[in-house]
Amino acid sequence: MNINSIPQIKNTDSGNFFVLAGPCAIEGEEMAMRIAEKLVSITDKLEIPYVFKGSFKKANRSRIDSFSGIGDEKALKILRKVSESFHIPTVTDIHTNEDAAMAAEYVDVLQIPAFLVRQTDLVVAAANTGKVVNLKKGQFMSPESMKHAVQKVLDCQNQNIMVTDRGTMFGYQDMIVDFRGIPTMQNYATTVLDVTHSLQQPNQTAGVTGGRPDMIETIAKAGIAVGVDGIFIETHFDPANAKSDGANMLHLDYFEGLMTRLVAIRKTINQF
Repeated sequence: MNINSIPQIKNTDSGNFFVLAGPCAIEGEEMAMRIAEKLVSITDKLEIPYVFKGSFKKANRSRIDSFSGIGDEKALKILRKVSESFHIPTVTDIHTNEDAAMAAEYVDVLQIPAFLVRQTDLVVAAANTGKVVNLKKGQFMSPESMKHAVQKVLDCQNQNIMVTDRGTMFGYQDMIVDFRGIPTMQNYATTVLDVTHSLQQPNQTAGVTGGRPDMIETIAKAGIAVGVDGIFIETHFDPANAKSDGANMLHLDYFEGLMTRLVAIRKTINQF
């Protein structure tokens, strides 16, 4: 995929990696606009191609009483407002075949969650919208097996594909990133590293996923060093009170410093 295939994306001639970043879930208009404004300012300053991320609903929850969303159409309209207000592309994840056509009316990139990436009908439904499709690698899958998920999209005559590594299960309650997988998956498609989900600690007895946000910079730096095309980071101005995945999100206040350091690493790598 050529990064310019994403509508409205900017700074594509900078030589930088691109970033998909935003809150885990759309909790309301004010929070989404606040986060987007900050991220747009930072990425424009650093000349980083940027896509705003926000889930319009959360279907994969540990418990039935976990937050799942504010309403599909309401959240999708907020994503559209973010895009129109800041002239940036947006990405959201989908969970059913019906979600694909609905979400495609509002966003530029459709994301297939890791747990669902082997669901052929869902992948095909996303591909058939003609939108850019982001395939998240299953926590249970090898990097090599992602070529089959990519081929499903190609078979739908859609060339606009990216794949995202979000770690691999290590025991019952931890994730690891095998950085060998990045160049492997780059043989199949543009490749992104989901830094924050790679630091999840799932299957906790409390029914709430844990995380290691203290390791975000470590994982991100390693990804840039091995040449990943893009970085995926969930961020929030109040992670402790975020309604979803707060345990592994990056505080919004730390975003600019991290991006500044990653850009410096990428510039060094580009010299070689």
